[in-house]
Amino acid sequence: MSAEGLRLVGGRVADGSGSPPAPGVVLTQGDRVVADRLGGQTLDCGGLIVAPGFIDTHTHSDLAALDDPNLHFKTLQGVCCDVLGQDGVSVAPLRAEDVDEVRAQLAGLDGDPPDVDWSWRTVGDYLARLEQARPAIDLAYLVPHGQVRRAVLGMSERRPSELELDAMCRVLDAGLADGAVGMSTGLIYPPCCYADTAELIALCRVVAARDGVFVVHMRSESDYVVESTAEVVRVAREAGCRLCISHIKLAGARNWGKLDAVLDQVEQGREDGVAITADQYPYTAGSTMMGAILPPWAHAGGRVLARLADPGARARLRAELLAEPPHDWDNFWSWGGPDAIRVADVPRLDSPNRRFIGQSLAQAAGDADPIDFALGLLAQEEMGVSMVAFSQSEDVIQGFYRRPWVGVCTDGLVGGRPHPRTWNAFPKVLRWLVREQGLVHWGEAVRKMTTLPAEAFRLDGLGRIAPGYRANLVAFDPDHVRDTGTFDDPLQHPEGIVHVVVNGQVVVRDGRPTGARPGRVLRI
Repeated sequence: MSAEGLRLVGGRVADGSGSPPAPGVVLTQGDRVVADRLGGQTLDCGGLIVAPGFIDTHTHSDLAALDDPNLHFKTLQGVCCDVLGQDGVSVAPLRAEDVDEVRAQLAGLDGDPPDVDWSWRTVGDYLARLEQARPAIDLAYLVPHGQVRRAVLGMSERRPSELELDAMCRVLDAGLADGAVGMSTGLIYPPCCYADTAELIALCRVVAARDGVFVVHMRSESDYVVESTAEVVRVAREAGCRLCISHIKLAGARNWGKLDAVLDQVEQGREDGVAITADQYPYTAGSTMMGAILPPWAHAGGRVLARLADPGARARLRAELLAEPPHDWDNFWSWGGPDAIRVADVPRLDSPNRRFIGQSLAQAAGDADPIDFALGLLAQEEMGVSMVAFSQSEDVIQGFYRRPWVGVCTDGLVGGRPHPRTWNAFPKVLRWLVREQGLVHWGEAVRKMTTLPAEAFRLDGLGRIAPGYRANLVAFDPDHVRDTGTFDDPLQHPEGIVHVVVNGQVVVRDGRPTGARPGRVLRI
């Protein structure tokens, strides 16, 4: 199919530059867009917008791509490239002695597919495994800060010595040399949360030397979000690297008024010459490991399960969860309590606790105390639980989306009853923020999903429709594209994504997967 090329005819082309869609024909030969050719297979795009394939800059498909490389929940929303290795807590590099612990830690974030063999050790090993899986879409990877730290300090909360920091820099550089596009951190997750600013600057200098990107879940997205924004801008400025702020948000109603202060921090950094972008998902709830409800000290030294079993530690946890704000850590409990947190997944298939999937902690606890129930659930499942947590404002989402440096992501967890963003984030942006709210025009929306992330992550050859660029393309119906998944019924594919092409091969035709798996692993 790719050898004979494609002709996408009858549509309006949004080429990724930000210009409004205009009538045109898109031609491909092999895996590239070309300027001129005869013949080829024709895709009817009448009434559709033809755009570069969407790039999801924050995903949790690290194991899903090995377990089911068709990745229909991505292709059917127009995503042609995923960036893996997020939040500083991912699968490689990986010491043999850490496999069981890391696998348990990630179960609430990436799932725990039973048929995936965790035999890789280096970033290069993992990327080779992705290539062997023959994914339907392109995949890029970030070196996770937590794995870099774990390789040298384990789960210790202390600062590294100079020699230890040098060792961490070498571990990071090896992962970048294997082809990773940058480094991620999640400064609410252990062991990343134990890093100080100086450690981040030192590591990001290694990232800068490789022209990578620093992707960060900030230390606070709530009570100290302004200070946390200032921290990551400082890191990027002093290290000289590019910065992408993950799933930018303001959590908790008491913090929604800080929008302008956060925007000012980023805009000042950009004016100073720091290359800053951000991504966001268009929902008022987030989703992550339920272990994130615990303060950082609870995870120190890898002894979280011991602390959950200790009555004295549990009493301290209760007191901190219920303490009055502000909090120097992101206290999910303080944003709405047990009614605002839902159990999204319990990956252990034989667990009786799977009956709680989809329920709020208040519902699942029944007559029991919700905090005791939550702590008990984490202990019983050895932290392998994911959650959906409501905390955000539609007005704030729109305020961020208006900025030209803010793109789109799914931040999509898989398994159980996940957040609807996993299957529907990109179509929801097109339906809600573009067609209904009119915050930007179609051409600008396409730029935010294509050229913006391609340039931010240095994904050369992606993000534009122009001769020589990769033939990653999506054709969608601007009048009917919409998200269909809800929080109660999230496993619903969107509507209006008609054709999807990856590396010149059609992976979705007339809204249906073709079974083609032409994706590649992208290295810088």
